Amino acid sequence: MSTTTTSRPTVRDTPPRQTTPRTGRRLRALVGAAYAAPTAVMVGLFFLVPLALVVWMSLNRWPLLGKPKFNAPANYSGIPEDELLRSAAWFTVKYTVIITVLLFVVAFGLALLVQHRRPGVGFFRTAFFLPMAVGFASASLLFLGFLSDEIGPVTDLLSWLGLVDGYVSWTSGSPDSALASAVLLVLWRFAGFTMLILLTGLHAIPPDVYEAARVDGANRWQTFGRITLPLMRPTIALVLTLMTTGSLLAFDQFWILTRGGPDNSTTSLVMVIYREAFVRLDLGSAAGISVVLLAALLVFNAIQFRVLRRRSS
Repeated sequence: MSTTTTSRPTVRDTPPRQTTPRTGRRLRALVGAAYAAPTAVMVGLFFLVPLALVVWMSLNRWPLLGKPKFNAPANYSGIPEDELLRSAAWFTVKYTVIITVLLFVVAFGLALLVQHRRPGVGFFRTAFFLPMAVGFASASLLFLGFLSDEIGPVTDLLSWLGLVDGYVSWTSGSPDSALASAVLLVLWRFAGFTMLILLTGLHAIPPDVYEAARVDGANRWQTFGRITLPLMRPTIALVLTLMTTGSLLAFDQFWILTRGGPDNSTTSLVMVIYREAFVRLDLGSAAGISVVLLAALLVFNAIQFRVLRRRSS
């Protein structure tokens, strides 16, 4: 009886396929694109598409109720002839200069005040930042009540101290008092937030630099001018950009506090855009002003960054 032996075929282990550097880069690029796709879709839907629509609206006579009609470049050629728009542009620039200087000085002073750790500093940091927790519209209504000549406590307190005689209309009595009311509101609301950004920049400066300056005999003013300010330039650039952009786009404080008065003396550019769109019902004209304002903001911020970058280099 014979037995036959069947030999099993030998299975050779195949080495794993190696990934080439080019394939790896392509895979990483696809993974990165997959992560960035949701953000890109959101930016496209909620920024690029509305921006393109605004540009298209600016080239048309676009009533709020009715059929649009192409009329380019009428919405742009009529901008220099609008007296209210010229007045609002001058007021917005003046307000931007005033609030940028005052807010930066106050916020930088607060940041220097609470820079070092000492007893009670945490309380003051929280107290300075606390107004930021209040919504801007709510803060405007709060100041409107405080400054009211009928129910507000400010006039009564100043009268009791003998600083004013009778009732004073802070928000609508004169252009200067109306502007001062809005400036005071913005300082109260945003000084703590700006202080926090500047405080972050101050803490990023190495302590060894200050120690070396003290060893060399530098006083406080020399240390501040030659060490603190130069090393704070990136943070200062960010703060100035935020302040100037927010000031040029000011709306809430003037719409709630002053309604643009008295005699349109506190009417900002964004208020003019609002009136064109929802009072005169001309969306095309409002879109044209918006495009011009956007272009001015882009040019201004580009110049500002270039100047600050050149000084820091």
